[in-house]
Amino acid sequence: MRSSEQRARLIESYGDAFAELTDALKEFPREMWGYRGQRDPWTIHEVVVHIADSEANSFVRARRFIAEPGKDVMAYDESAWANALNYAEQDPDDAIQLFRWLRGNTHNLIKVLPENTWSNTIYHPENGTMTMDDWLDIYESHVRDHVGQMREIYEEWKAGSK
Repeated sequence: MRSSEQRARLIESYGDAFAELTDALKEFPREMWGYRGQRDPWTIHEVVVHIADSEANSFVRARRFIAEPGKDVMAYDESAWANALNYAEQDPDDAIQLFRWLRGNTHNLIKVLPENTWSNTIYHPENGTMTMDDWLDIYESHVRDHVGQMREIYEEWKAGSK
């Protein structure tokens, strides 16, 4: 079981994700956001749009934990979404702002939840029964994980553009 102090640190980090994303994006020249390398099937542009769609799912999942514990949540195929929703043609600036709004709204909600809410569960078809703490673990690191992915894409682009 997680202490309330540990959770508070994770919630603060969760709330810092928009700044983490926008700071990282400054590292990558905009003209290379569409670069598709050999090692990663995604571009930085597509990763940015994915982050917004993932956050939309997270937004709903958090509310399901709080308002309807014990219920199922939807899984989704990230690659199918990227292809079917044509991530490469979506506006990454809109995606960034959507992420800002969704993450900020959920951050404000979760930082004042009663302690007992964190043990609420939902059922995820791929992950099984999850607590709200499990949800926080996933989404607290989600942007950071994708920033690492974007840095790898950038490094491959840099190596190939020399």
